[in-house]
Amino acid sequence: MTDYAMTIATPGDEEGFRRTPITLRAPGPGEALVRHTAIGLNFLDIYHRVGQYPWPVERDAILGSEAAGVVEAVGDGVEVIAPGDRVAYTIPYGAYATRRLLASDRLVRIPDSVPDEVAATITLKGMTAHYLIHSTFRVEAGMTVLVHAAAGGVGLLLGQWLAHIGATAIGTAGGPEKVALARDHGYTHVIDYRSTDFVEEVRRLTDGAGVHAVYDSVGRDTWRGSLACLRRRGIFVCFGQSSGPVEGLGIKELAAGGSLYATRPSLFHYIDTRNELEERARALFTLVGNGTLRAEVRQRFALADVAAAHRALAGRQTSGASVLLP
Repeated sequence: MTDYAMTIATPGDEEGFRRTPITLRAPGPGEALVRHTAIGLNFLDIYHRVGQYPWPVERDAILGSEAAGVVEAVGDGVEVIAPGDRVAYTIPYGAYATRRLLASDRLVRIPDSVPDEVAATITLKGMTAHYLIHSTFRVEAGMTVLVHAAAGGVGLLLGQWLAHIGATAIGTAGGPEKVALARDHGYTHVIDYRSTDFVEEVRRLTDGAGVHAVYDSVGRDTWRGSLACLRRRGIFVCFGQSSGPVEGLGIKELAAGGSLYATRPSLFHYIDTRNELEERARALFTLVGNGTLRAEVRQRFALADVAAAHRALAGRQTSGASVLLP
């Protein structure tokens, strides 16, 4: 089979994707050649596609932020992985391809207990869940937190992980099916934002106290309500912007809400060292492997059909994880 990538020439809509043949050289020092078996689909890819984040190259770009595969060859000096290893990774660009060259120190081994399709869809999302509740704000047993998009890929993992910690997780989701799905993945309460004011409901559920933290990947449509759900000195964690970027948030809103905190973290700042990458991957794969975290692939698309996959994700027609298959 001729290797190919799904490229896009300029920021824009999903119709710009084109199947483009690629030729790969042998891996150089510190590099590995990986044949992809499964590729994750993430809202981060849409942010890149539409140009909300810096465009990665001067011309045609290969998007895609996580994948799993098999190491076919390594260059000089590579010690962390070897040919034949099953591996996964997350970096901002380049996954929408059948094979690729990578820095070997960005790869993590996949344990036998985790299938490739699952690994391809939890490496970015699962390590995101890990850093959000262990590092950005350390959630402890007995705390109450709010998670928007609870039926999404990160949301389903967060619900289960929070339940494992012993926290009370309140989720928001759109429609009865997504509400039921979120409730089945660890959430104590799930609010259908289409029919219920989530701020009023959070206040009711917490007897007016509010939550310790809000994990918000929606952005424009939810940030004001998110602040209103916080208790004094609570933290607003905005880690995505599926409805558009947050605009108009000023320091005075944080003071008026009760000495609140606000942060806009990125996974790649939490896995920039090899030790942190391995620590978060190990914690994630351990809980997935022993069944503490269920990580189902709920939608599958051919890599060549990435435009349809983007339409479905952007249109909120998916739930949980979606995978692209080369």
